[in-house]
Amino acid sequence: MAELRVCALYPELMNIYADRGNLLMLERRCGWRRIGFTLTAAGLGEAIDPDAHDLFYLGGGQDRDQRLCALDLVETKRDALHAAADRGALVLGVCGGYQLLGHRYALGDEEIPGIGLVDLETVRSDGPRLIGNVAIEVALDGDERRVLAGFENHAGRTHLGAGETPLGRVLRGHGNTGSSGVEGVRRDGVVGTYLHGPLLPKNAWFADWLIRRATGVDELEPLDDRLEDAAHAEARRAAGA
Repeated sequence: MAELRVCALYPELMNIYADRGNLLMLERRCGWRRIGFTLTAAGLGEAIDPDAHDLFYLGGGQDRDQRLCALDLVETKRDALHAAADRGALVLGVCGGYQLLGHRYALGDEEIPGIGLVDLETVRSDGPRLIGNVAIEVALDGDERRVLAGFENHAGRTHLGAGETPLGRVLRGHGNTGSSGVEGVRRDGVVGTYLHGPLLPKNAWFADWLIRRATGVDELEPLDDRLEDAAHAEARRAAGA
């Protein structure tokens, strides 16, 4: 039987905007299809096994909590996450978790270190926070284009390195910087995004993409997604997409 093994990084500290709902969404959609699901939490000071999990999840947090987790990531988990990504495991970072996937988050004279899984840096701006409903167009498999819808709220502006690929093109909302026209990042199985909402309950198709990619199951059993589709449609309407 197929199984999805998820490692939630700092679930008690990095969990704003109901991002724990992303983990619940994965669990439920696996359970409905009789796909095994295991969830392991890794907190401050706890090492992780890069081979023991198929998907590593890092949500968003308040600035104080993000600082604590950033230092711990670098000291106890960075090498393991690099090893996991190198072997093809998925790493999903949302908002603050997305920022920590890069090299650094600069807040004036202070700098929060990242783990360097992708080439990006985030800079705190003196301008207004980038807040509101957002919709982006993504192409994850070949040329098929889909829409991810959610909510963003961030003061940081995230700048991608020249060789990095954004997760999607902004249809409505602000995205990485408010002016770049792109949102998030994707390097193979490493995905970062500012989309809360939470992300996966509003985008069931994306949850299924993660499950397929992480488990290697080519075709997932169809589900009755009327409620999920309605949530997705409402999120797109709210974003004006």
